[in-house]
Amino acid sequence: MHANSSRPSPPRLHPLPRSPRMKTVFVVGAGPAGIFAARKIALAGHRAVLFNRDIKPGGLAEYGIYPLKDKMKFGLRKQFAQALALPNVSYFGNIKIGNGCDLTLADLDAMHPSAILYTCGAQGAHRLGLPGEDAKGVYAAKDFVYHYNQLPPYASADFSTGRRIAVIGIGNVAIDIARWLLLDSPSRLAEEVIILARRGPHEIKFDKKEIDHVIHHVDRAALLAELARVESRCAAAGEEVSAAAIFAEHFPALSAEDFTSIPPRLSFRFLSSPTAILPGPDGRIAQLEVGDNDLVLRPDGSTKPVPNGQKSLLDVDTLIFAIGDKHDEQLGLPIGPNGYAVQLNPDHPDEPVFQVWDPVLSQPLAGRFVAGWARRASTGLVGIARHDGEVGAQAALDYLATLPEADAPNPESSPESILSLLESRGLRPVTKDDLTLLAAAEQQEAVKRNLSDYKFSDNESMFAAIEREKAAVTSSGD
Repeated sequence: MHANSSRPSPPRLHPLPRSPRMKTVFVVGAGPAGIFAARKIALAGHRAVLFNRDIKPGGLAEYGIYPLKDKMKFGLRKQFAQALALPNVSYFGNIKIGNGCDLTLADLDAMHPSAILYTCGAQGAHRLGLPGEDAKGVYAAKDFVYHYNQLPPYASADFSTGRRIAVIGIGNVAIDIARWLLLDSPSRLAEEVIILARRGPHEIKFDKKEIDHVIHHVDRAALLAELARVESRCAAAGEEVSAAAIFAEHFPALSAEDFTSIPPRLSFRFLSSPTAILPGPDGRIAQLEVGDNDLVLRPDGSTKPVPNGQKSLLDVDTLIFAIGDKHDEQLGLPIGPNGYAVQLNPDHPDEPVFQVWDPVLSQPLAGRFVAGWARRASTGLVGIARHDGEVGAQAALDYLATLPEADAPNPESSPESILSLLESRGLRPVTKDDLTLLAAAEQQEAVKRNLSDYKFSDNESMFAAIEREKAAVTSSGD
């Protein structure tokens, strides 16, 4: 990707078409669900106002995709830019929403939008709930991914890793982390990455194309020994774990006679659950206590892991757990059993529900909706998030259709009024025009460094770049 030598136009608030039928929908969160929801709302003739915690939009599509997947990231950025370019889409980045944050839900209500759609994802991470969990060197996978993808403030935080790293989880996130540790981390300290899974090898969730990046680091002899170790316990639940079957299903390259394992080493341990974290004298994890599981067949045909009382110790200096995300209670929405509260249809419990439910008053919150990971945490990738955001936007549009037409759009929820309010509180909101300037600055840095992509890794550097671009635009116009 190369920088364009021309400077962007001077920043300005985009004029909005005025229509009595135009209503304003606030969209909280500017990941794929939020951006595509805003696009659908705008194309329906209404005003969409995006609020985002981060300076840059994209969420996990910007800060969760593996750093070397440039084609995917550039394609998504282009789609996001097209959505943000719509004149009736406004953007305010660097604004955190929630109790004790830049804006509370009451602040949003006070601006009198016609509806609010929350697409702010699942900002929290499930804890392991283990003794010693606060030891140094123990990280949630999402935080670790944010770190190597340069999301402030994670980029500058201590996520140091050592030589023997345990990763809990058996999906694509775990393999991405292993890839980073084995191949692409600037420190390249890892000698072994151990993937731990509660269930057997048939519960592997990663894709073949992801494991292919690190397949030659898989210790084939160790994997054969591991399959033999769990074979009888898996067979008791009706699961065959022969090497031929598992290799064919998940590790086809290992079946080749001339396959050669190379260091650093990637190994797997199945039917294993962490039970305690043992720190060393320096406070950093030194050992991980792991309990063995038996595999039990449920009446419905599924399996569940059950501890059998056998335990062992693994010498590790880093632990990264990829066990899913949870909703952030600080946001202020009512919480239900599976995240932000919605009322499920008991006859169709898998049917998506987008309207927020107040469990105290036992009634829906009029005009308040959730979509994307704010509706169901850790569900699917970008395409699924986009679809869920658009369906959530349609739920909001259906609600708008029930409202009476006003003489004019509400001035309190106009971009100009929102910007004035934010600045009056001493906040530093980032607008669409600021994003244009920031993109130009990062493109120029990429060219200087001979990189395909470059990100500023802290907010102050981003603000400084925006101001430099503004000054350059001003001076070029003099």
